[in-house]
Amino acid sequence: MAHPSVGASRERSQRLRTLRSDGTPVYRYEHRLGVPPVSVECLDADGAHAGFPPVHRHAHDFLVLVYVEDGVGSFSVDGTDWPLRPGQVHAVPPGQVVDVSAVMALTRCRAWSVAFTPDAVPALAAVSPLAWATHPLLAMFAPAAGHGLVPEPDRARWSAWLADLSEELADPHRLGAGEVVAGLLTRVLVAAARLAPDASVGAPDPLVEQVFSQIEATFRDPVSVGDIARALGYTPGHLTTVVRERTGRPLLEWITERRMTEVRRMLRETDLPLGVVAARTGLRDATYLVRRFRDRYGITPEKWRRSQRAG
Repeated sequence: MAHPSVGASRERSQRLRTLRSDGTPVYRYEHRLGVPPVSVECLDADGAHAGFPPVHRHAHDFLVLVYVEDGVGSFSVDGTDWPLRPGQVHAVPPGQVVDVSAVMALTRCRAWSVAFTPDAVPALAAVSPLAWATHPLLAMFAPAAGHGLVPEPDRARWSAWLADLSEELADPHRLGAGEVVAGLLTRVLVAAARLAPDASVGAPDPLVEQVFSQIEATFRDPVSVGDIARALGYTPGHLTTVVRERTGRPLLEWITERRMTEVRRMLRETDLPLGVVAARTGLRDATYLVRRFRDRYGITPEKWRRSQRAG
């Protein structure tokens, strides 16, 4: 179940990031200036899935939450069939392989799919991305969770939240739309987290915790994947593979994510020139910073800074 994986919705929100060694494409969220990094798709029985290719195994570098309103079906995630039944909530973390070709009886199922990056939520944007894995708002995405069942009396409320979210995103530039989208998404995540097992909120994998601690301590320097791996006693290839398997992202992406979070903070809160921002976030120089920032967000750092000040 890809969120908007067909048609115009997909073109607006996804962009191919890379191909894994087995040929599986990995899509990243396509940021648009002034638009919250959230997209909503209503997947229904009206033939909305007719555009799915016969085989389409893929992964995302963002989060996807699926809520089933009615009907039955299933989809495959990392080779396991996940059933679709009324009231069910499924959380697909970054990196897990979704196999659309394995969807069964999908046309008899009406469901909502919400794709987003954590920084769409103010409470998550304000913390290091290295803390997302254990944040209570993302409890449904923890390895021990992944699924929940909305009590029948609450299902109409879920449908209303998602319909309202879809309506706001249809015109994201109107007054207050960004704040409404953030509030609705937060409400949905709170409700999903309350469905998750208590054990899903806890300490991360010990090795991942060591990796994240090392990144936090060194990301302001021009540290590389090899530097992180050697500091922890691993080869770069092995550590990259393990981190991707356990977090959905390879090691380099976590280093980059941490740096970009700090870059955005400095652009928003200071008037420091780009060369200084680059030097303080482990990037080579202003030119390299501009290239990486534009590749990630589709806009130059200076334009992004002005948009934040104008907002």
